[in-house]
Amino acid sequence: MKKQIKKVTAEIPIWGTIVWIECYGENMEYLQKGLQIIKNDFKKIDETFSPFRLDSEVSKFNRDSTNHPSELFSEIWELCKNAKSLTEGNFDAWCSGKYDPIGIIKGWAADRAVQLLKGFGATSIQVNAAGDISLLGGYPNAKGIMPWKIGIQNPNNPNEIVKVIEIHTGAIATSGTYLKGPHILDPKTGLVAIGALSATVVGPVGALADALATGLVVAGREGAGWFAKPELAEYGAWVVDRHLGTAWSIGKV
Repeated sequence: MKKQIKKVTAEIPIWGTIVWIECYGENMEYLQKGLQIIKNDFKKIDETFSPFRLDSEVSKFNRDSTNHPSELFSEIWELCKNAKSLTEGNFDAWCSGKYDPIGIIKGWAADRAVQLLKGFGATSIQVNAAGDISLLGGYPNAKGIMPWKIGIQNPNNPNEIVKVIEIHTGAIATSGTYLKGPHILDPKTGLVAIGALSATVVGPVGALADALATGLVVAGREGAGWFAKPELAEYGAWVVDRHLGTAWSIGKV
């Protein structure tokens, strides 16, 4: 007898946005338990890393760097250092003069949520943290397991989808100034980044994809030679130029 696959969804308000979760598995009760744990985990992440909370660990560290860091804090610190090195400083969590890992947190948290749900029996998962998306297992329908189809918005017209990425398992991260305004700084100048209008990165790890997308918005086409490093061979990017109104890609996207 064929087992019935059940669908569970959730919308979690956190980090000033809504995280959308869609997952499939045989045991709905287990999936619901997993979602509740994720909600609590997201709150813990916010309490640790939010630069907008005076009581967060990041805010306390920026006031007094002698505070002993938690294991979670140390993990993200190392991820930020690695991303800064790989992007040759175009992603820099310290560029504002204070430590702010927000540019890597959503992708990392989406990956973390996928692994938590997998532990509760989910076989197909999509976690969308406002454009930072982690995926597992493909999308189940009557025809079988199909790739997830993720639409990329035209940064000049968010109502228009200009590219569709098909993927079973992995991460997609999009960065740009067209929705949130000029919030990405160029670490080298301290001014608003003008390298690209938007960048979408596809790869196996959400935290790094998140940082790479930000780095490409800063670097633009002429400064993106670092993306060809062997360590990034599993990542691809699709980037919209700021000045020319054209798009270009690196690797398989």
